Amino acid sequence: MGWSIKLFNLAGAEVRIHLTFFLLLAWLGIVYYYQGGTAGAISGVSFILLLFLSVLLHEFGHVYAARMYGIKTRDVTLLPIGGVAALERMPEKPSQEIVVALAGPAVNLVIAIVLAIVLQGQFDFSEIARMQDAQSQQAQLREVQSTLLAQVAAANISLLVFNLIPAFPMDGGRVLRALLAMRMDFVRATRIAASIGQVFAVVLGFIGLFGNPLLILVAAFIFLAAAGEASYVQTRDITRNRKAIDAAVTTFQPLGPMASIDDAAALLLQTTQQEFPVLDGASRFRGVVTRKSIIDGLREKGGAAPALEIMTGDIPTVLTYEPLEAAMQRLQETRAPCIGVLDSGDGRLVGYINSENLGELMMVEASRNARLPVKR
Repeated sequence: MGWSIKLFNLAGAEVRIHLTFFLLLAWLGIVYYYQGGTAGAISGVSFILLLFLSVLLHEFGHVYAARMYGIKTRDVTLLPIGGVAALERMPEKPSQEIVVALAGPAVNLVIAIVLAIVLQGQFDFSEIARMQDAQSQQAQLREVQSTLLAQVAAANISLLVFNLIPAFPMDGGRVLRALLAMRMDFVRATRIAASIGQVFAVVLGFIGLFGNPLLILVAAFIFLAAAGEASYVQTRDITRNRKAIDAAVTTFQPLGPMASIDDAAALLLQTTQQEFPVLDGASRFRGVVTRKSIIDGLREKGGAAPALEIMTGDIPTVLTYEPLEAAMQRLQETRAPCIGVLDSGDGRLVGYINSENLGELMMVEASRNARLPVKR
């Protein structure tokens, strides 16, 4: 995820933190300082750090549950509004998704129970609100020591309840999707769960308008994540049984090893291509020249310069028979302008896949699947 830095590796996953988290921490530290002085700042920042530690443990609940089914996790990122565990794939069965989804809230429940046992007989949880309103810095410092763990326990209960709301993409929404998938196809189940999640996001955002901007950010995240998940599942369904060649641009104009930037510019005007594969003297695929690199190259190097100087090399390739889903994943991971599709026999370039062509395939198949049967 952009704007994030790596902290460490755990259980095969990178733990990352978004840079905006530090802005949130600084802002809250200032707010707590003005509300309660040094003691208030210490109390507030300590609580936020322990809260996000709970969020991290919550996400690793998902990570370890997913590992039970052979699913790896690329990274876990802490954001100002929570955490995100990027699983390499979704669980295959609805029952597996239920286990993975509930593992996170289960961690919050365990944390709350452990802290309640530790604090048993030492603290009345009903006193949390009163102690948070204390004005004296010295009193607050004493209360920090006696209430911090209780506040964290209460926060974990809140995380548990909030995450179990059946609004996708929260854990409760994933459980709902899994239950629906036991009675209908996975795409439809996701669409229903995502719609419920978006309705919840709108309501949450409306509530946030009355004094809590953070709720608006959470609502926006939920709304966009629900839409993104629904789109991803539909895409995966469309590509599931397709090969890489099915989505490839197979009619194209390549550039030879001696081509100039002017030659590339001429092809740019003569065709609708955005990428021009570059072949060497033996017709082997070496890279691509993009529309942007042509425009920039004309301005910076001149038209007589070799096209090789503006070529993007190390373009990933797939064979014609490889699954389209794998090709799409490679395109996303490498952020390359396209992926070359090679003949499985002689290795020559027979086409390439770019995001535009994938988008067109998605639109065509979505329209075909949405077409109502004609009554006769």
